[in-house]
Amino acid sequence: MTDGLALPADTDLSAPASLDGVRRRAWMVATVGIAASGLGFALDSTQFYRSYLVAWLFWLGIALGCFALGLLHQLTRGAWGLMVRRILGAATRTFPLLALLFIPIVLGMKELYLWAQPEVVAHDELIQQKLWYLEPRFFIARAVFYFAVWISIAWVLNRLSLRQDSERSHKLFRRMQFFAGPGLVLYALTATFASVDWLMSLDPHWYSSIFGISFIGGHAVSALAWLIPVALYFTRRPPLEGLLRPRHFHDYGKLLLAFVMLWTYFQLSQLIIIWSGNLPEEVKWYLARTEGGWKWISIALALGHFALPFVLLLSRDLKRDARRLASVALILLAMRWLDLYWLAAPAFSHGDSHAGLSFHWLDLATVFAVGGLWTAFYTQQLQRRPMLPVFEPYLGEALEDED
Repeated sequence: MTDGLALPADTDLSAPASLDGVRRRAWMVATVGIAASGLGFALDSTQFYRSYLVAWLFWLGIALGCFALGLLHQLTRGAWGLMVRRILGAATRTFPLLALLFIPIVLGMKELYLWAQPEVVAHDELIQQKLWYLEPRFFIARAVFYFAVWISIAWVLNRLSLRQDSERSHKLFRRMQFFAGPGLVLYALTATFASVDWLMSLDPHWYSSIFGISFIGGHAVSALAWLIPVALYFTRRPPLEGLLRPRHFHDYGKLLLAFVMLWTYFQLSQLIIIWSGNLPEEVKWYLARTEGGWKWISIALALGHFALPFVLLLSRDLKRDARRLASVALILLAMRWLDLYWLAAPAFSHGDSHAGLSFHWLDLATVFAVGGLWTAFYTQQLQRRPMLPVFEPYLGEALEDED
């Protein structure tokens, strides 16, 4: 821990100018995606809402995962998090945009959720018993609360981190650590309830007590799988060129391996508990996802979300090679979308295990639309702060070359 500057005073820590080009390309992708999504909405609004929900949850998962990793870093003070603190922080400042992008889900509630359809509720006694919670106005109010919590905590930590750039006060260092603990608890609670609201309630007859923690584990995988390629991009451009070293990527690879194993543990635990219980209302959820064409998606997830990354990430050399590690991360990023699709899409067939697997072009268009907007907003946020917290007490240790 040091008190002075870890870098020369005249070091330019501004984000690279090449981000302007990234933002322009993101706007182009967003424009094409929005136009295609608009056409899709005009042709089939129900399919649009279904595709949009998965796309929105995918990009939200990256932002929430960055939020959780940032909080974890503040508690542990590891060099792995310090080097990418501003990269993680910029992602948390996209919460207002993601909250705005939640509006289409509100508008499409009746086409997404059975409990929002009065004609279905009137003839379903089980949904009627859950209606005190699964009620449209309460659903919206909870979403507002979740985003209020996430935005508030992110605002406090981002503000304190920015003040650290001009003040050499250890009080700020301790204050961020003080907020991180309760913030991580609030994140876990709100994300758990959000998983029930936005994903598990697609099938209001099914429930799992471990679903929320599995949802959170997916956030961590999403964030790391996105962070590693982004960090690779900055290794070739100042100011992080030469500062992000193999040992940092080694840490990211170890974290990614840990969270891949954790996600797999949660998935297996849920499967074993439900299958051993052998209750019809619970088992049929898995039947809808393991029969017909869906069994190939299940196999793809078992291989691509666990087996292949697990074997590859055991290699120390691979974890220290930023390019090879980024290739594994991109595979996992694709698997994260596929996992969300696997969780959501079968529910739209209302538990029919004989419903076939089908992809729609709107599944891709909505990912581009939301992702283009999110990336454009993210790069703008990233350019507003120095890339490193120059007066962070542990920055000198994080920059040490131990290779």
